[in-house]
Amino acid sequence: QVQLVESGGGLVQPGGSLRLSCAASGSILRIYAMAWYRQAPGKQRELVAAISSGGNTSYAASVKGRFTISRDNAKNTVYLQMNSLKLEDTAVYYCNAPITTSQSMLVPLNYWGQGTQVTVSS
Repeated sequence: QVQLVESGGGLVQPGGSLRLSCAASGSILRIYAMAWYRQAPGKQRELVAAISSGGNTSYAASVKGRFTISRDNAKNTVYLQMNSLKLEDTAVYYCNAPITTSQSMLVPLNYWGQGTQVTVSS
């Protein structure tokens, strides 16, 4: 059983910062690219940032220059440092990762965390 558990969400004023963490646990053989998505009320879930197993990163245009994704492969953990937060960053943030749990798996399974609320408000 694999679990992704996010933490670090909360209430912050515009211009503030938050750091999200997502730890994968369970019988893990390999974690491929890890990513953060977000979903605001009434909107579709969108990709915020992604990082490959080798450390290559990509960002949505709306967060580029403000957010930084990183990962600690030894801890099976991905982070999202969010600076200069704006009202429109308010959303539930989800961690995502394709993971294999055994050598016999030809295709990784896609796992999601339960989500963590980020609210930017004055």
